[in-house]
Amino acid sequence: MNSLYSRQYHSIIFYHNEVQKELAVKSYEREILRDEGTVATEIVPFSAFYPAEDYHQKYYLQGKPELMKDFKAIYPSFKDFVSSTAAARINGYVGGYGEQEVLDREIDSYGLSDSGKERLLEIAGKGLIPGCPTP
Repeated sequence: MNSLYSRQYHSIIFYHNEVQKELAVKSYEREILRDEGTVATEIVPFSAFYPAEDYHQKYYLQGKPELMKDFKAIYPSFKDFVSSTAAARINGYVGGYGEQEVLDREIDSYGLSDSGKERLLEIAGKGLIPGCPTP
């Protein structure tokens, strides 16, 4: 791991078996070549998982109050919000990941209000990475 990164915030891949380990190593090696050696990800066997603090959960999405208003109405419980697949996908789009055509196709399934959909499309339109896999 590169010493420039805080251990608290470094990326890590946990694997459960040798097949997952092999896939992780191949992915890591591919990214090292693509990013000219700047990937600092550790690959280790799974032992235990601890969820991040609440302020880290759906981090990009939590920074968009107009979208959070919709999610607070859908999920009064923060635990349910954190577990939401729709919230995870939207968090990825807000963070700039995903493909516009997939978002356009799926947006009605997320439970957003019309103004929430409009805001998500506006945010995503400014930063989706072309050809990036869907979150």
